[in-house]
Amino acid sequence: MTLHASLTGTPAENDWVRLPGNPAFATVLDYADSGGKARVAPFEMSRRPVTNAQFLAFVTANPRWRRGAVPAVFAEARYLDHWRGPLQLGNDVRPQQPVTRISWFAARAYCEWQSARLPRWAEWEYAAAADGSRSDARADPAWRERILSWYAKPSTHALADVGTGSADVNGIHDLHGLVWEWVDDYAAMLVSSDNRQQGDKDILQFCGAGALSTKDRENYAVLMRIAMLSALEADDTTANLGFRCAREIPGATP
Repeated sequence: MTLHASLTGTPAENDWVRLPGNPAFATVLDYADSGGKARVAPFEMSRRPVTNAQFLAFVTANPRWRRGAVPAVFAEARYLDHWRGPLQLGNDVRPQQPVTRISWFAARAYCEWQSARLPRWAEWEYAAAADGSRSDARADPAWRERILSWYAKPSTHALADVGTGSADVNGIHDLHGLVWEWVDDYAAMLVSSDNRQQGDKDILQFCGAGALSTKDRENYAVLMRIAMLSALEADDTTANLGFRCAREIPGATP
């Protein structure tokens, strides 16, 4: 993380990674009209998840997104409740840890403030398919086991700072092993396209819905993430859910 980003909350240009995209990316989600292929245009993704310091700069500049000022419809009561105050992190919250307890609305607003947006699911899945030497390591059982071993760890320990894990082949950090991440179209990953119906089911049923809509049911590591995101409402926050931003490349086509 650069000094510029730490002080201003604005990612420097070298904090963005350009990804080439894929016109027929084999997504785990089995969209009925796509044959399991997603068009991923070239795009840029932030190298690391958004930090507490960066989000503090955002709420400082945008008072309506401070804790206590955000309407309940945009963020539930646990929004940023681990910070000491609306503009104070406190001794137990390090500036370079990933910001968590952020609603989808707040994450989207932050990215818009950066003239960016949240990654779409296909973009996130495409980027997260990489490991340290391959752009798509999903067929390797070791790739899946590494992710599943993170899922199995208790979440009682303090989160590590962003960027302390190894970068993947694209130079991106922490897509796995640190926090779950919001995506722009998280609510569209259900069998039903109407997110309001989530309130009618319990989480286990959502997990089942995720299984029915995936192309590769053996890829449990990805399925777990889909099921988790599908169970959320846009105002929800959790202690292990953060985000990063993406942005378009003008003129890019899949």
